[in-house]
Amino acid sequence: MVEQTEFSTKARRAWMGLLARAPKEALADVWDKAGLAPAFDWVRAPEIGGVMVRGRAGGTGAPFNLGEMTVTRCTLALQDGTIGHGYVQGRSKSGAEVAALVDALMQTSGADHVRSQVIEPLERLMKDAKLSRAAKAAATKVEFFTMVRGEDK
Repeated sequence: MVEQTEFSTKARRAWMGLLARAPKEALADVWDKAGLAPAFDWVRAPEIGGVMVRGRAGGTGAPFNLGEMTVTRCTLALQDGTIGHGYVQGRSKSGAEVAALVDALMQTSGADHVRSQVIEPLERLMKDAKLSRAAKAAATKVEFFTMVRGEDK
């Protein structure tokens, strides 16, 4: 197992966030294409539950409860003892399993392969989706301006 450092904690937070937000179809697709199938044992089998989502007005205001969200989580251990956790939005036990497997594999010597086969393709898919949404929103932008009528002279 790899010892956690400040850098690896930040990196892990990034890939865990990416896996949690990824659409389940995209996650399953990149996982299948990667062809990875490590042996593992369940520490906590996938379970579905709810979490309270909190927000802040303007990103800096006082926190408030926005509402609840469904989340699936699990924990597994690879044969070498590496522990992986998976949390995904929605009700996807298979998605949580894949997320936990990726998390565990990213802590092993095979991390570069997993990064190139799973993490980077997911990052590209998520970035493309974000750009597409931004382009659609930009197409609806309306610019207002005021014309001076000349009566105030």
